[in-house]
Amino acid sequence: MEFAIAFFKSIAKNYLLFHQKIMAQKIYTKTGDKGTTGLFGGRRVSKDFEQIEAYGNVDELNSYIGLLRDCIGELNIENKNKIVQLLTDIQDRLFSIGAHLATDLSKIEKVKDMLPPLQDKDVLILEQSIDEMEKLLEPMKFFILPGGHQLVSHCHIARCICRRAERSVVKFLHVQEDIEPQILPYLNRLSDYLFVLARYLTKKLNVSETPWIPKRKGEVE
Repeated sequence: MEFAIAFFKSIAKNYLLFHQKIMAQKIYTKTGDKGTTGLFGGRRVSKDFEQIEAYGNVDELNSYIGLLRDCIGELNIENKNKIVQLLTDIQDRLFSIGAHLATDLSKIEKVKDMLPPLQDKDVLILEQSIDEMEKLLEPMKFFILPGGHQLVSHCHIARCICRRAERSVVKFLHVQEDIEPQILPYLNRLSDYLFVLARYLTKKLNVSETPWIPKRKGEVE
């Protein structure tokens, strides 16, 4: 966790040079051994602070999307390279979101020019990809049970982690309202993208969707 925190802070300090900075940094820092960590800006907070929980969940999401990207890269399906490239771009955006969430917002005016930008077009790219995939899919007529193929299940797990990251950012908003406005729309749209990607891969892998058919009251199996 300390390394992930230091990683985000290094990006925020100077995202054009973060590769050189992080390579010169030790994996262990020992500064968090008593349960606190430093935000970019210098203030130290408890590791269970809402802000730390938020970018910790974003970090977990980024890692799981890396697994998803690697798995898709091994497939032989149409548009594989396009999907892999978009997932790589998503990981880049999530690192940028992590950098913003790792910043002491009381110092934001002093450091905002050093943070990697988040743009409205990032959300539009996800929406365009969703629209392209949905054109090839049958309309949903029922809720779908996650599963059918390991890769499809990976998409659904990533979607759930994304929703958790989104909830943790919302929780942080109750403490600090001045977060970057593009963060929540991006996470919200990303979870939609991952759901549609799961359906798209279901089709490309020639597996069936399993509908959820709720049991009726008093129904005997």
